[in-house]
Amino acid sequence: MVESANSVVIDKLVKRFGDFVAVDNISLTVRKGEVFGFLGPNGAGKSTTIRMLCGLLTPTSGRAEVAGYDVARKPESVRQNIGYMSQKFSLYNDLKVIENLRLFAGLYSVAANVVGERIEWALSMSNLKGQENLITGTLPGGWKQRLALGCAVLHKPPILFLDEPTSGVDPISRRQFWDLIHQMAAEGVTIFVTTHYMEEAEYCNRLALIYRGKMVALGTPTELKRNSINGELLLVECDRLGEAMDELRKVPDVKDVAVFGNALHLVVENATKTETEIRRHLSGHGINVGRVAPIRPTLEDAFVALTTQGSAKEQRP
Repeated sequence: MVESANSVVIDKLVKRFGDFVAVDNISLTVRKGEVFGFLGPNGAGKSTTIRMLCGLLTPTSGRAEVAGYDVARKPESVRQNIGYMSQKFSLYNDLKVIENLRLFAGLYSVAANVVGERIEWALSMSNLKGQENLITGTLPGGWKQRLALGCAVLHKPPILFLDEPTSGVDPISRRQFWDLIHQMAAEGVTIFVTTHYMEEAEYCNRLALIYRGKMVALGTPTELKRNSINGELLLVECDRLGEAMDELRKVPDVKDVAVFGNALHLVVENATKTETEIRRHLSGHGINVGRVAPIRPTLEDAFVALTTQGSAKEQRP
Protein backbone atom coordinates (compact mmCIF):
# COMPACT_ATOMS: atom_id res chain seq x y z
CA MET A 1 0.00 0.00 0.00
CA VAL A 2 1.22 3.51 -0.83
CA GLU A 3 1.58 5.65 2.32
CA SER A 4 -0.65 8.72 2.41
CA ALA A 5 -2.15 11.05 5.01
CA ASN A 6 -5.59 10.23 3.62
CA SER A 7 -7.24 6.90 2.85
CA VAL A 8 -9.49 8.24 0.09
CA VAL A 9 -8.92 11.23 -2.20
CA ILE A 10 -11.60 12.23 -4.74
CA ASP A 11 -11.03 15.08 -7.20
CA LYS A 12 -13.79 16.25 -9.58
CA LEU A 13 -15.14 12.72 -10.01
CA VAL A 14 -17.78 12.23 -12.72
CA LYS A 15 -19.67 9.17 -13.90
CA ARG A 16 -22.02 9.30 -16.89
CA PHE A 17 -24.25 6.59 -18.32
CA GLY A 18 -25.08 7.95 -21.76
CA ASP A 19 -26.70 11.35 -21.20
CA PHE A 20 -27.40 10.63 -17.52
CA VAL A 21 -24.91 12.05 -15.01
CA ALA A 22 -24.97 9.73 -11.99
CA VAL A 23 -22.02 11.36 -10.18
CA ASP A 24 -21.44 15.03 -10.88
CA ASN A 25 -18.06 16.60 -10.07
CA ILE A 26 -17.53 15.32 -6.50
CA SER A 27 -14.36 16.21 -4.56
CA LEU A 28 -13.48 15.20 -0.98
CA THR A 29 -10.90 13.43 1.19
CA VAL A 30 -11.34 10.81 3.92
CA ARG A 31 -8.77 10.54 6.69
CA LYS A 32 -7.31 7.33 8.09
CA GLY A 33 -9.41 5.86 10.89
CA GLU A 34 -12.39 8.08 10.04
CA VAL A 35 -16.01 6.93 9.86
CA PHE A 36 -17.18 8.85 6.80
CA GLY A 37 -20.81 8.85 5.70
CA PHE A 38 -22.36 9.36 2.28
CA LEU A 39 -25.93 10.45 3.02
CA GLY A 40 -28.65 10.81 0.42
CA PRO A 41 -31.89 9.36 -1.00
CA ASN A 42 -32.02 6.32 -3.26
CA GLY A 43 -30.73 7.19 -6.73
CA ALA A 44 -28.56 10.07 -5.49
CA GLY A 45 -25.32 8.51 -6.77
CA LYS A 46 -23.98 7.01 -3.54
CA SER A 47 -23.61 3.42 -4.73
CA THR A 48 -22.16 4.51 -8.09
CA THR A 49 -19.47 6.48 -6.25
CA ILE A 50 -18.69 3.52 -3.98
CA ARG A 51 -18.31 1.20 -6.98
CA MET A 52 -15.86 3.58 -8.62
CA LEU A 53 -13.85 3.82 -5.39
CA CYS A 54 -13.76 0.02 -5.16
CA GLY A 55 -12.41 -0.28 -8.71
CA LEU A 56 -15.64 -1.86 -9.98
CA LEU A 57 -16.62 1.04 -12.27
CA THR A 58 -14.33 3.27 -14.34
CA PRO A 59 -14.85 7.03 -13.82
CA THR A 60 -15.90 9.07 -16.85
CA SER A 61 -13.60 11.87 -15.73
CA GLY A 62 -11.85 13.17 -12.65
CA ARG A 63 -9.58 11.24 -10.34
CA ALA A 64 -9.87 9.08 -7.23
CA GLU A 65 -7.23 7.40 -5.09
CA VAL A 66 -7.91 4.70 -2.52
CA ALA A 67 -5.09 3.48 -0.25
CA GLY A 68 -2.76 5.53 -2.45
CA TYR A 69 -3.76 3.76 -5.70
CA ASP A 70 -5.54 5.34 -8.66
CA VAL A 71 -8.90 3.57 -9.03
CA ALA A 72 -8.88 3.82 -12.83
CA ARG A 73 -5.27 2.75 -13.43
CA LYS A 74 -4.76 0.23 -10.61
CA PRO A 75 -8.18 -1.24 -9.70
CA GLU A 76 -6.65 -4.60 -8.70
CA SER A 77 -4.32 -2.90 -6.21
CA VAL A 78 -7.29 -1.01 -4.81
CA ARG A 79 -9.32 -4.19 -4.36
CA GLN A 80 -6.45 -5.88 -2.50
CA ASN A 81 -6.50 -3.11 0.11
CA ILE A 82 -10.20 -2.76 0.79
CA GLY A 83 -13.15 -4.65 2.18
CA TYR A 84 -16.54 -4.23 0.51
CA MET A 85 -19.97 -5.02 1.88
CA SER A 86 -23.07 -4.35 -0.21
CA GLN A 87 -26.66 -3.96 0.94
CA LYS A 88 -27.42 -7.48 -0.35
CA PHE A 89 -24.55 -8.85 1.78
CA SER A 90 -22.97 -10.86 -1.12
CA LEU A 91 -23.28 -14.11 0.84
CA TYR A 92 -23.97 -17.59 -0.53
CA ASN A 93 -27.21 -18.59 1.18
CA ASP A 94 -26.90 -22.32 0.45
CA LEU A 95 -23.53 -22.55 2.23
CA LYS A 96 -22.91 -22.90 5.95
CA VAL A 97 -21.53 -19.98 7.95
CA ILE A 98 -18.08 -21.60 8.11
CA GLU A 99 -18.16 -22.38 4.38
CA ASN A 100 -18.86 -18.73 3.52
CA LEU A 101 -15.94 -17.66 5.70
CA ARG A 102 -13.59 -20.20 4.08
CA LEU A 103 -14.75 -19.17 0.60
CA PHE A 104 -14.13 -15.45 1.23
CA ALA A 105 -10.78 -16.22 2.82
CA GLY A 106 -9.82 -17.82 -0.48
CA LEU A 107 -11.25 -14.97 -2.54
CA TYR A 108 -9.24 -12.48 -0.51
CA SER A 109 -6.09 -14.64 -0.75
CA VAL A 110 -5.66 -14.95 3.02
CA ALA A 111 -2.43 -16.87 3.65
CA ALA A 112 -3.04 -20.57 4.45
CA ASN A 113 -1.10 -20.40 7.72
CA VAL A 114 -3.41 -17.71 9.16
CA VAL A 115 -6.80 -18.72 7.69
CA GLY A 116 -7.88 -20.55 10.84
CA GLU A 117 -6.87 -17.64 13.05
CA ARG A 118 -8.66 -15.08 10.85
CA ILE A 119 -11.87 -17.16 10.72
CA GLU A 120 -11.83 -17.51 14.53
CA TRP A 121 -11.33 -13.75 14.78
CA ALA A 122 -14.21 -13.05 12.37
CA LEU A 123 -16.54 -15.43 14.25
CA SER A 124 -15.68 -13.77 17.54
CA MET A 125 -15.97 -10.24 16.14
CA SER A 126 -19.39 -10.97 14.63
CA ASN A 127 -20.60 -12.91 17.69
CA LEU A 128 -21.26 -16.05 15.63
CA LYS A 129 -19.17 -18.59 17.55
CA GLY A 130 -21.14 -21.79 17.93
CA GLN A 131 -23.20 -21.02 14.80
CA GLU A 132 -20.59 -22.18 12.27
CA ASN A 133 -22.68 -25.03 10.82
CA LEU A 134 -25.93 -23.14 10.32
CA ILE A 135 -27.06 -22.68 6.71
CA THR A 136 -26.58 -18.99 5.89
CA GLY A 137 -29.98 -18.63 4.22
CA THR A 138 -31.71 -19.56 7.50
CA LEU A 139 -30.00 -16.83 9.55
CA PRO A 140 -31.93 -13.80 10.88
CA GLY A 141 -31.14 -10.53 9.11
CA GLY A 142 -28.89 -9.18 11.87
CA TRP A 143 -26.82 -12.39 11.93
CA LYS A 144 -26.42 -12.30 8.13
CA GLN A 145 -25.29 -8.71 8.40
CA ARG A 146 -22.59 -9.58 10.96
CA LEU A 147 -21.48 -12.57 8.88
CA ALA A 148 -21.19 -10.37 5.77
CA LEU A 149 -19.07 -7.92 7.74
CA GLY A 150 -16.87 -10.77 8.99
CA CYS A 151 -16.37 -12.00 5.42
CA ALA A 152 -15.52 -8.48 4.21
CA VAL A 153 -12.77 -7.97 6.78
CA LEU A 154 -11.18 -11.44 6.89
CA HIS A 155 -8.05 -10.08 5.23
CA LYS A 156 -7.97 -7.15 7.69
CA PRO A 157 -8.14 -4.38 5.08
CA PRO A 158 -7.16 -0.83 6.08
CA ILE A 159 -10.25 0.59 4.33
CA LEU A 160 -13.81 -0.76 4.47
CA PHE A 161 -16.61 0.29 2.11
CA LEU A 162 -20.15 -0.35 3.32
CA ASP A 163 -22.94 0.26 0.80
CA GLU A 164 -26.31 0.62 2.58
CA PRO A 165 -25.20 -2.08 5.06
CA THR A 166 -28.18 -1.80 7.43
CA SER A 167 -30.97 -1.79 4.83
CA GLY A 168 -33.79 -4.09 5.99
CA VAL A 169 -32.19 -4.79 9.39
CA ASP A 170 -34.05 -4.22 12.66
CA PRO A 171 -33.06 -1.22 14.85
CA ILE A 172 -31.34 -3.29 17.56
CA SER A 173 -29.19 -5.14 15.02
CA ARG A 174 -28.44 -1.81 13.33
CA ARG A 175 -27.13 -0.35 16.60
CA GLN A 176 -25.05 -3.46 17.33
CA PHE A 177 -23.59 -3.23 13.83
CA TRP A 178 -22.54 0.37 14.41
CA ASP A 179 -20.87 -0.62 17.67
CA LEU A 180 -18.73 -3.03 15.62
CA ILE A 181 -17.95 -0.30 13.09
CA HIS A 182 -16.70 2.06 15.77
CA GLN A 183 -14.57 -0.68 17.33
CA MET A 184 -12.89 -1.20 13.97
CA ALA A 185 -12.40 2.55 13.43
CA ALA A 186 -10.80 2.80 16.88
CA GLU A 187 -8.26 0.23 15.68
CA GLY A 188 -7.36 2.46 12.70
CA VAL A 189 -9.62 1.09 9.95
CA THR A 190 -11.13 3.74 7.65
CA ILE A 191 -14.88 3.25 7.17
CA PHE A 192 -16.70 4.72 4.17
CA VAL A 193 -20.44 4.07 4.48
CA THR A 194 -23.48 5.02 2.39
CA THR A 195 -26.86 5.37 4.05
CA HIS A 196 -30.26 6.98 3.69
CA TYR A 197 -31.05 6.60 7.41
CA MET A 198 -30.73 10.04 9.00
CA GLU A 199 -30.45 8.69 12.55
CA GLU A 200 -27.50 6.42 11.80
CA ALA A 201 -25.71 9.15 9.87
CA GLU A 202 -25.25 10.76 13.31
CA TYR A 203 -22.75 7.96 14.11
CA CYS A 204 -20.34 9.21 11.42
CA ASN A 205 -17.40 11.52 12.14
CA ARG A 206 -18.13 13.48 8.95
CA LEU A 207 -20.80 13.40 6.27
CA ALA A 208 -21.19 14.31 2.63
CA LEU A 209 -24.79 15.05 1.67
CA ILE A 210 -25.46 13.80 -1.88
CA TYR A 211 -28.42 14.87 -4.00
CA ARG A 212 -28.95 14.20 -7.72
CA GLY A 213 -25.31 13.20 -8.11
CA LYS A 214 -23.96 16.39 -6.56
CA MET A 215 -22.38 16.93 -3.15
CA VAL A 216 -24.48 19.67 -1.52
CA ALA A 217 -22.66 19.82 1.85
CA LEU A 218 -19.71 18.38 3.75
CA GLY A 219 -18.98 18.45 7.48
CA THR A 220 -19.63 16.89 10.87
CA PRO A 221 -23.26 16.15 11.77
CA THR A 222 -23.20 19.08 14.21
CA GLU A 223 -21.75 21.46 11.61
CA LEU A 224 -24.34 20.47 9.00
CA LYS A 225 -27.23 20.99 11.41
CA ARG A 226 -25.87 24.31 12.65
CA ASN A 227 -24.96 25.82 9.28
CA SER A 228 -27.75 24.64 6.99
CA ILE A 229 -30.70 26.45 8.56
CA ASN A 230 -30.81 30.15 7.68
CA GLY A 231 -32.88 31.25 10.67
CA GLU A 232 -34.62 29.53 13.60
CA LEU A 233 -36.73 26.36 13.55
CA LEU A 234 -40.30 26.02 14.79
CA LEU A 235 -42.38 22.88 15.30
CA VAL A 236 -46.06 23.38 14.48
CA GLU A 237 -48.63 20.71 15.32
CA CYS A 238 -51.94 21.28 13.59
CA ASP A 239 -54.59 19.59 11.47
CA ARG A 240 -54.98 19.80 7.66
CA LEU A 241 -51.23 19.87 7.08
CA GLY A 242 -51.39 20.50 3.34
CA GLU A 243 -53.67 23.51 3.72
CA ALA A 244 -51.63 24.74 6.70
CA MET A 245 -48.43 24.62 4.62
CA ASP A 246 -50.00 26.77 1.91
CA GLU A 247 -51.24 29.31 4.46
CA LEU A 248 -47.99 29.49 6.41
CA ARG A 249 -46.04 30.32 3.26
CA LYS A 250 -48.05 33.57 3.20
CA VAL A 251 -46.75 34.65 6.63
CA PRO A 252 -44.00 37.24 5.99
CA ASP A 253 -41.45 35.90 8.52
CA VAL A 254 -41.74 32.24 7.38
CA LYS A 255 -38.85 31.31 5.07
CA ASP A 256 -39.62 27.62 4.51
CA VAL A 257 -42.17 24.96 5.50
CA ALA A 258 -41.81 21.16 5.38
CA VAL A 259 -43.83 18.20 6.66
CA PHE A 260 -42.14 16.06 9.32
CA GLY A 261 -44.32 13.14 10.39
CA ASN A 262 -47.63 14.53 11.64
CA ALA A 263 -46.30 18.07 12.16
CA LEU A 264 -44.65 20.93 10.28
CA HIS A 265 -41.14 22.35 10.61
CA LEU A 266 -40.84 26.05 9.80
CA VAL A 267 -37.72 28.11 9.20
CA VAL A 268 -38.39 31.63 10.53
CA GLU A 269 -36.49 34.82 11.24
CA ASN A 270 -37.41 34.94 14.93
CA ALA A 271 -39.18 32.01 16.62
CA THR A 272 -40.53 33.96 19.60
CA LYS A 273 -41.88 36.80 17.49
CA THR A 274 -43.41 34.58 14.79
CA GLU A 275 -45.18 32.06 17.06
CA THR A 276 -48.12 34.38 17.83
CA GLU A 277 -48.53 35.33 14.17
CA ILE A 278 -48.57 31.65 13.14
CA ARG A 279 -51.32 30.81 15.65
CA ARG A 280 -53.37 33.83 14.61
CA HIS A 281 -53.03 33.14 10.89
CA LEU A 282 -53.92 29.43 11.06
CA SER A 283 -56.82 29.96 13.47
CA GLY A 284 -58.11 32.70 11.22
CA HIS A 285 -58.39 30.12 8.43
CA GLY A 286 -60.19 27.56 10.60
CA ILE A 287 -57.15 25.34 11.18
CA ASN A 288 -56.81 23.90 14.69
CA VAL A 289 -53.37 24.55 16.16
CA GLY A 290 -51.73 22.45 18.88
CA ARG A 291 -48.14 22.87 20.04
CA VAL A 292 -45.91 25.54 18.52
CA ALA A 293 -42.37 25.45 19.89
CA PRO A 294 -38.75 26.23 18.96
CA ILE A 295 -36.71 23.07 18.23
CA ARG A 296 -33.14 22.19 17.32
CA PRO A 297 -32.59 21.16 13.70
CA THR A 298 -32.05 17.49 12.90
CA LEU A 299 -30.02 16.07 10.04
CA GLU A 300 -33.28 15.62 8.18
CA ASP A 301 -33.97 19.34 8.56
CA ALA A 302 -30.46 20.08 7.31
CA PHE A 303 -30.87 17.76 4.33
CA VAL A 304 -34.25 19.23 3.37
CA ALA A 305 -32.87 22.78 3.64
CA LEU A 306 -29.74 22.04 1.62
CA THR A 307 -31.47 20.10 -1.14
CA THR A 308 -34.19 22.76 -1.39
CA GLN A 309 -31.49 25.40 -1.81
CA GLY A 310 -29.81 23.24 -4.48
CA SER A 311 -33.05 22.76 -6.40
CA ALA A 312 -33.77 26.49 -6.28
CA LYS A 313 -30.34 27.26 -7.76
CA GLU A 314 -30.87 24.74 -10.57
CA GLN A 315 -34.21 26.34 -11.50
CA ARG A 316 -32.83 29.87 -11.74
CA PRO A 317 -32.31 31.08 -15.36
